[in-house]
Amino acid sequence: MNSDTGTNARPCADACGTMPACAPLAVPYVPFQQSGSQKYNQADALANGTVFPGLNLPFHLKADAAALPDSHSTQLQALLFVVTELGMYLDTHQDDAEAFQLFRKYAAMAQDAKKRYEEMHGPLTQLSAGQDATYRWLDDPWPWEFKKSEGE
Repeated sequence: MNSDTGTNARPCADACGTMPACAPLAVPYVPFQQSGSQKYNQADALANGTVFPGLNLPFHLKADAAALPDSHSTQLQALLFVVTELGMYLDTHQDDAEAFQLFRKYAAMAQDAKKRYEEMHGPLTQLSAGQDATYRWLDDPWPWEFKKSEGE
């Protein structure tokens, strides 16, 4: 008898393709997303974890958009978050022309913000670190080393 389950069932071996009799099941709920949905601005999207207010389910530890630091790194992170969210939306709604135009707008804004950030603070990726005459990946400061005194 299996002491964990109280049954005679043996635990599953790796990659055997069956579930033990005691396996817990979950039923996920994914709200259906409509084309042409309302959208948050990038700071509110980052704080809420979604671009779409209709998908904004209550989370216990949600950040307050107004409490996020007004820094170059936060602005870039918010733009990149919106691009990623819109990209995932377009994976399932590729004919939504309004969302595609918004995606292109935010992608251009993110590219500009990344370029400005790297000009002011250094490379964000190793690819960017190799764009100058010398390899600058190990130069300080690292992107996550936020210093208020530098006026970021």
